[in-house]
Amino acid sequence: MSAPARGLYLVTPEMADGERLLAQCAEALAGGAALLQYRSKHTDAGLRRAQATAMLALARRHGVPLIINDDIDLALAIGADGAHIGRDDGDVASARAHLGAGRILGVSCYDTLDRARDAAAAGADYVAFGAMFPSATKPGAVRAPLSILTRAVQELDVPVAAIGGITLDNAGALIAAGASLLAVVSDVFDDPEPGRRSAAYQPLFGTGTGKYRGNEERI
Repeated sequence: MSAPARGLYLVTPEMADGERLLAQCAEALAGGAALLQYRSKHTDAGLRRAQATAMLALARRHGVPLIINDDIDLALAIGADGAHIGRDDGDVASARAHLGAGRILGVSCYDTLDRARDAAAAGADYVAFGAMFPSATKPGAVRAPLSILTRAVQELDVPVAAIGGITLDNAGALIAAGASLLAVVSDVFDDPEPGRRSAAYQPLFGTGTGKYRGNEERI
């Protein structure tokens, strides 16, 4: 499976209440998304596996690939579509070999173009830069300039994702700079209507009108 070339990349918020998390994700996915990432730093491995398994079933119903953050073993165990790794998760070539050729591998490159070059050469399916703006999810994250998106698009043959503090107000600037995937957490999931919020991003990618008819799916 290859990474989607363009679209909204939903990243789940940290939430122990699996039923509420699934309900929010169902609504957000109904608004439109190219990718869904399950991200949880919870120490309870059983909880993480249960949430990820339920998230995979939900993603399948919406026809959206599910990516597991920082845990290739979990991705393989539940049959997810891929994994996303950062600088503390080992080298990219080893991750590629462990994950296998048939699943998506994303790599966080922060503000470093050299890391993105190396990641693409080692088999990453997409590279992610950020935080692009101040982020409530990672307030201490290093900031990346808009120019790094443009340079990455010019040099690399993989989709370029932007993450960190992304909102509808600043998303257009990221796309203009070259980002083809926008990874969003708070701006969608903190909204009282996640489906409407995710739908509002779709015109930026030419994939929808921004209108949201609601999510009739029962969890």
